[in-house]
Parts: sequence; structure tokens; C-alpha cells
Amino acid sequence: MNLHATSDALVALPERDILGVQVTSVDWNDAITLLCRLAQERTFTKIGFLNAHSANMAYVVPEFADALADFVVLPDGFGVDIAGRLLHGAPFPANLNGTDFVPAVLQAMDPPQKVGLLGAERANVEAAANKLSRLAPHHSYVVIDDGFFSPDEETGVVERVATIRPDILLVAMGVPRQELWIHRRVTEDHCTMAIGVGALFDFLSGAVPRAPYWMRRSRLEWLFRLVFEPGRLWRRYILGNPLFLMRVLRQKLRQPETAA
Repeated sequence: MNLHATSDALVALPERDILGVQVTSVDWNDAITLLCRLAQERTFTKIGFLNAHSANMAYVVPEFADALADFVVLPDGFGVDIAGRLLHGAPFPANLNGTDFVPAVLQAMDPPQKVGLLGAERANVEAAANKLSRLAPHHSYVVIDDGFFSPDEETGVVERVATIRPDILLVAMGVPRQELWIHRRVTEDHCTMAIGVGALFDFLSGAVPRAPYWMRRSRLEWLFRLVFEPGRLWRRYILGNPLFLMRVLRQKLRQPETAA
């Protein structure tokens, strides 16, 4: 849970331990209501998502796991659902994958917000801003930078975020870079809510196609992505998914019988 947030909305959020990461267990509508309330109350909050890949990363990168302790972490994907069932007796109430969830939050969020976009390739982030302006036109959208700035340029990027000071900052740099960057560089002086959104800009721009609806509904979007980008994703899915399940089973064996 976000250690800096003071909103009553965060006090009693139900959480489940998945490989040492505390994942918020709420349904789709309650999650949208939560983020809308945090934005309306101007509560500085960091939002992240946990799927099998990011859980594996947090398991072996202590700094990433420590960073996530300062985030509200939402469940994303079939693997985390399996983990919820094995470790806690039931799947998570909803699959809050950022590609669908973040646009839905922006559509529901009121009053209008200033939304900053940072990350991905320049053409993709600009196209994503245009797409979001059609999906949720009551907000204003500002492209801050792409995700390929050099270390020497980073201070300038951070200063630009502070100057613009978006209400909502969407950061698309991939896991774990985006969460670590938010953790190290973003404070309440930069935005009200920072969200690590992964490949959202690539999907919104159309540079990376979405799986057919039936595959998304069946939680098989990972398979579609593997077929579409095998060279980049085979380690994540072919090796990573079984490794994640092995680690979950190990956690199951180590936890007390009464754990729920």
C-alpha cells in the first residue's frame, strides 16, 4: 500500500501476498471508484500492476520489491489469478490489466484532469495521447517525452514533469524501469497520481495489436502476444510462467495451513 497516501480510501484495502508483494483485492468498479476518489482528494499515490512477469522481477530484484511496497498494486492477468486461488483460496475479483483499466479510469474520472504521458517511442506516445483524447475528451493531455532519454537528459525530463505538474502521470517504460523511475524521481511536487502503464501507449497507438476479444476474455492475451512477438517475449512466457508457478507453489508450501 502507498506509504505516503493518507486518504481514508486506502486505510482498509484488502490485500493478498503474492511472492512478497501486497496486491490489492478489489473488483473492477471499486478499483475505478478508488482511483477517482484519490484523484479528487488530491492524494499523492503511485499505482502499479502485478502480473507473473513483474512478480518474477520483484522476486529477484530487491529494489523493485521495495519500490512496490510504496505503490497501490493491482492484479493483472491469469497467472496472478492462479496464484490468488492457490495461496488465498480464490482468484482476484477482477483482472485489472492496465491496457483496459487505465482508459476506463480516465473515462470515469471527474472533474477534468491534466494527464501527462511519458515513455514509449515518440510516435507512439503522441498517437496514444490522441487516442485518449477521443476516449476521454474531458481531460487535457500533454506529451512530456518519449522513454528513450539518456541519463544526461533525465534531470531535464524530471524538471519538465514538475513544470507541467500533471494531475495524472502515465509512465510507459516497461517493468521494472517505470516503477523504479517513479519511486526514485516522482514526488507530490510532480503529480497527484503516477501510474506505471507498461505497453499501454504501444497498444493505444496501434503499433502493437490487441488480442481478439475472446482471447482477452479467456485470459489468453499473453499467448497472442507471444505469437506476435516470440523473439522478445518467449523467455517471459515460456520460461517465466512456469517459474512463477513454481515460486507460488513454494510460497504455498511455506505458509501456515490457516493462511487465507
